[in-house]
Amino acid sequence: MYALVEIKGHQFKAEKGAVLQIDRVNAETGSALEFETVLLVSNDKGVQIGAPYVAGAKVKATISGTARGEKTISYKYKRRKSYHRTVGNRQMYTMIKVEDIVLA
Repeated sequence: MYALVEIKGHQFKAEKGAVLQIDRVNAETGSALEFETVLLVSNDKGVQIGAPYVAGAKVKATISGTARGEKTISYKYKRRKSYHRTVGNRQMYTMIKVEDIVLA
């Protein structure tokens, strides 16, 4: 059984026991989360597609920690103006473990 769930504007494939890397959530490690924005659920009975969301479907997860992504380098440059600048960024992520997919 798996579900496609929308979290903070991104879509993820959630299976029971899977660990997902989502954008940072301000919550403590070990706290529980519920996502009701389930787009699709596939199980033994078939596939349910939401319009836009599947009614009564939830994905339950717990926060397992935080992580930082790879550093991305951005370079700004204006020709003939003697201007250049290097900017780096490391995105913060939250790791969540999917506990259960619930259908109503």
